Amino acid sequence: MTPPELSPRAPLLVVLNAGSGSGEAERAREVIAAGCAAVQRDFHVYEVDAPGRLHACAREAVERARVLRGVVVAAGGDGTINAVAQAALGSGCAFGVLPQGTFNYFSRTHGIPSDTAEALQVLLNESPRAVQVGMVNERVFLVNASLGLYAKLLEDREAFKAQYGRHRWVAFFSGVMTILRGARPWHLHMSWHGQQRDIRTQTLIVANNALQMHQVGLAEADAPEQGQLAAIALKPQGAIAMLSLLARGALGRLGDADSVLSFTFESMTVRPVRGRGRVKVATDGEIGWLDMPLDFRVAPEPLWLIRPEVAPELEATRQ
Repeated sequence: MTPPELSPRAPLLVVLNAGSGSGEAERAREVIAAGCAAVQRDFHVYEVDAPGRLHACAREAVERARVLRGVVVAAGGDGTINAVAQAALGSGCAFGVLPQGTFNYFSRTHGIPSDTAEALQVLLNESPRAVQVGMVNERVFLVNASLGLYAKLLEDREAFKAQYGRHRWVAFFSGVMTILRGARPWHLHMSWHGQQRDIRTQTLIVANNALQMHQVGLAEADAPEQGQLAAIALKPQGAIAMLSLLARGALGRLGDADSVLSFTFESMTVRPVRGRGRVKVATDGEIGWLDMPLDFRVAPEPLWLIRPEVAPELEATRQ
């Protein structure tokens, strides 16, 4: 696969999520304008001021980038990056990221700084490199896709953040509250690589992010570097045991737990043993409804992300 050819003057088509506050969006716009002016690069900002506009702006930016042979840029958190990546995948356009979120797992995994000015320098000076994309049915995920308790945890986290602010301690507290409320187990039939298995689980997570998996201590953490995804399922258990698992993950020892089933695959089908025709699935933290069965797979083509050759934070977790 050949990366897109970019001229040194390729314009930036930036999808900027203003949902975190007009002040942050205005500061990001100023940084982009100053940085591009310094090197005489054209740019255009598609400012998303309502959630319903995100996908339309992403598609518009991609179409413009194809005409101008420019770079499609997502400026926002993992949800914004996901939406723009969904539009950019298969377009032939180079893709860039200016992270504005809380956790920024995608950008950190690929060596893109959280500071907007520093991330812009990566955009202006580095080259497109192939990055693996996960799919569930027709939806893209760059970090993970999940159903069950973990998806509920992400949904509750967004509600807590809307009320109390976008802070890590808010995310942690909302997670504890979700676990204490509990969740009924799922009975799923999974098939992959000629294997089949029925499981009862409170949550199923399919991961596509090496940094996140290294941080919680999973042996399959390097699956994305090997052209695979990793499935993680938690056996049903009480709230105290689930909080213990949460603590294990924080200490980087989740993979040692007997109640955790994990394995790698390239494609996998998940269907309910009974009931549940449609399910809530979280893709990179964004909740949506999908029809069963769920087909998880590695996308046949990569995302051409402008990124450094080496990602220091990811390399540090491997040492």
